[in-house]
Amino acid sequence: MGWYPLQDVSNSKPLFLTIYATILVGIFFSSFYVFSAIYSGKPADFNTWLTLSPSSSLSNVVSSHRDQAPNVSTPTAVEPAPYPPSKQTRPIWEVPHHGTKMPPHKSFRLTKTLVQQRVKDNVIIVTFGNYAFMDFILTWVKHLTDLGLSNLLVGAMDTKLLEALFWRGIPVFDMGSHMSTIDVGWGSPTFHKMGREKVILIDAILPFGYELLMCDTDMVWLKNPLPYFARFPGADVLTSSDQVVPTVVDDSLDVWQQVGAAYNIGIFHWRPTRAAKKLAKEWREMLLADDKIWDQNGFNEIVRRQLGPSVDDGSGLAYAFDGNLKLGILPATIFCSGHTFFVQQGMYQQLRLEPYAVHTTFQYAGTEGKRHRLREAMVFYDPPEYYDSPGGFLSFKPAIPKSLLLDGEHTIESHFYLVNYQIKQIRSALAIASLLNRTLVMPPLWCRLDRLWFPHPGVLVGSMTRQPFLCPLDHVFEVNIMLKELPEEEFGHGINIREYSFLENPSLPKQVKESWLDVQLCQGGSQDCNVSNSTTPSGVLRFPKNSKEEMFKSAFSSFKDVKVIQFSTIQDAFAGFTDKTREERFRNRVKRYVGIWCCVENHSPGHVYYDMYWDEKPSWKPVPPQSPHDDHPPW
Repeated sequence: MGWYPLQDVSNSKPLFLTIYATILVGIFFSSFYVFSAIYSGKPADFNTWLTLSPSSSLSNVVSSHRDQAPNVSTPTAVEPAPYPPSKQTRPIWEVPHHGTKMPPHKSFRLTKTLVQQRVKDNVIIVTFGNYAFMDFILTWVKHLTDLGLSNLLVGAMDTKLLEALFWRGIPVFDMGSHMSTIDVGWGSPTFHKMGREKVILIDAILPFGYELLMCDTDMVWLKNPLPYFARFPGADVLTSSDQVVPTVVDDSLDVWQQVGAAYNIGIFHWRPTRAAKKLAKEWREMLLADDKIWDQNGFNEIVRRQLGPSVDDGSGLAYAFDGNLKLGILPATIFCSGHTFFVQQGMYQQLRLEPYAVHTTFQYAGTEGKRHRLREAMVFYDPPEYYDSPGGFLSFKPAIPKSLLLDGEHTIESHFYLVNYQIKQIRSALAIASLLNRTLVMPPLWCRLDRLWFPHPGVLVGSMTRQPFLCPLDHVFEVNIMLKELPEEEFGHGINIREYSFLENPSLPKQVKESWLDVQLCQGGSQDCNVSNSTTPSGVLRFPKNSKEEMFKSAFSSFKDVKVIQFSTIQDAFAGFTDKTREERFRNRVKRYVGIWCCVENHSPGHVYYDMYWDEKPSWKPVPPQSPHDDHPPW
């Protein structure tokens, strides 16, 4: 049937010949690329796992339909710039041919010509960062290319990232920042410098005449947002926000009069209009004049200088800034923050909506915390070795009494009873993982109360946070400390961890899924409960409760090649170390793993410290420090 349209036009020979010639030319060039790839001698590299990595688990929740309709939101006031073909434009992820030399850095300068090579439908999607965020950038790019979007560019703030992205086939430009390659940390002077670079970048790109979707690297796209932005062709700027209380229950723009939270500049869309260019210029001048102003605070201050009235009755846009800029606030229900996505159990799920993006805000434990959250959601891309760790993995099924999880009021006391019950199990699992030299797959963690930076009644009033809720690991544990290299002579050897969803990740290889040992605890001395290296006919190892260090080493020595060892329960599994030096080092390590809950109302300070060894202190209670002298971790 596919050839019938050609037969229908066969009477029109000139048209038919034109189509036929076009097809032949396409076949010729396709063949050229195929043979080039085959005979180029291109070695397998880091890109292979990104290209072949399966879709994230969100496909089970989010519709697999991807709206690829072209963006038709080109502003009438600005003529679309030409998009000339270029031999330098390669498909994303296509690495340079074998023998290619690194081009001079000056060829990566940001110019209109460079941007033109990537623009499609007059839109360019941009992020930027330094080498410390390389894996975030690769994840960001992978999600966009999986959505069929290739009109993107990455700004490199250091030479190491510039070269690394070039060799991986990622469109990159040099921001000329000469920044350090390490993680700069939130709030540091270098962090603020990065913010200024963003504003300078926006101010530089808008005069090129293209729509600009500017993104932070610590966010991922889950659905093509360009058709959504095209629904609001009159908007000069569409920005995300830190709103945690929904103002709409559909995919409309948030009601601007009801958004009291800060506008978040981690995701925002600019059109190259006169009003938008004026805003970018004034914002840039404000930040360059005072290096103490945080870029986001500056944006909020300048945009809210005048806010309102509404542009019309239906679009959701409002006049802002100088009274001429038309501003829209992206709905927090589907352009998700770290709170609406992770803490409110997917506000979009409760409202039966499809999320466009998640930005890892409202989180703790720094960059490691952001990375871990995205891994928990199975939207972070890791190389194959992450899923097949040397030494294998250890997991367990957590046991939580219904009374701790559901009964009674949601108070500070009931919250800590619930969390402490889980901490004790995790402590035992960490000890066993350290003895067997295995990576611990953390269990899902349940909380009754939210964690924030300020006093609150347990959850934010008006939010859709359910109680109890599956809380991110960084709500209780210091993920950055857990992953940090600590001196072995004081803290013993490190204990690697994985996110609770790890064993469900589609990227888990077959050799790991099929190498599994289930362990059931039994009462020592009872029938079929002897220390043994043999399993039951069903492949289950029965192991005595309250076993000590040497028994673990002996019993599991025959299972070193098994990839996953899973305990049916961890309660009463571990009775303690026999090596006192090992125990002391282990205690020094893990007592630093837990953080704080924040914060009680009407008390300063209002935070309460978690304690890994709470059960060894009969008088322990979940109360905030009573004096500055008491305000320190319990170690």
